[in-house]
Amino acid sequence: MSDAARPAAAAGSIQLGDLTVNRLGFGAMRVAGPDIWGEPRDRAAMRKVLARAFELGHTFIDTADSYGPDVSERLIAEALFPYPKELVIGTKGGLTRPSRHRWDEDGRPEHLRRAVEGSLKKLRLERIDLYQFHAPDPKVPYAESLGALAELQRAGKIRHLGVSNVDARQLEVARRVAPIVSVQNEYNIESRESGDVLAACEKAGIAFIPWYPIGAGRALRAARVKRVAARLGATPAQVAIAWLLARSRVMLPIPGTGSLAHAEENAAAATLELGAQDMTELGTD
Repeated sequence: MSDAARPAAAAGSIQLGDLTVNRLGFGAMRVAGPDIWGEPRDRAAMRKVLARAFELGHTFIDTADSYGPDVSERLIAEALFPYPKELVIGTKGGLTRPSRHRWDEDGRPEHLRRAVEGSLKKLRLERIDLYQFHAPDPKVPYAESLGALAELQRAGKIRHLGVSNVDARQLEVARRVAPIVSVQNEYNIESRESGDVLAACEKAGIAFIPWYPIGAGRALRAARVKRVAARLGATPAQVAIAWLLARSRVMLPIPGTGSLAHAEENAAAATLELGAQDMTELGTD
């Protein structure tokens, strides 16, 4: 397939441990039902979105057992198994969904062991390429949770470990327990609170995966984003994604959608070049 047909590849590549992926990934949260709960209204349409995401050059797909729960992982397998050689799937565990609007932390080692086994089964894998601890559990020592995942890594169930929703201190704790290849925190033009964690990732050469890369729509409404988009003949979503790619060499954005049209729009952001004036207007701190 030509490079023009795979626009996400224009973002270049990044390392996840010994794995190389294109630096614009795809987030598979929104292929589940409304509120990331239950089945989507049209499973076949979501399978098409996932297949199209890979065709567009997204060689990294991010998911979690809590998306649905369990729906996103199953749909990925239905759409893409047997997996193309260059595709890397990252999933997460450590959040549970007792109801539509609840996301409860569970970092107990016994839960994480069950979660990993469940993800292996749903994704039809013998080993998960990237497994990220979804969120610290205030009831469980952080090192204890990471230690359980490190044991599963040594057992061959996990290839690489990552963490999510952490502060800089928690990242340091995690790195003392096991090698960490990725951090997934909220970060976008309108929400930059994890700037210190991003800086730590840059220093250590760890991939930084920003969730809500377009700020759940907030970035699309920002006046500065709209101005730059109009000047460049792009959409606000493309500017928001292109800003992330330009912001840091370790950035691995994962814009997600359940729409084929939005998937194609987002992938094209990798081809958008922001100039010095654009970056100054959007901000780099």
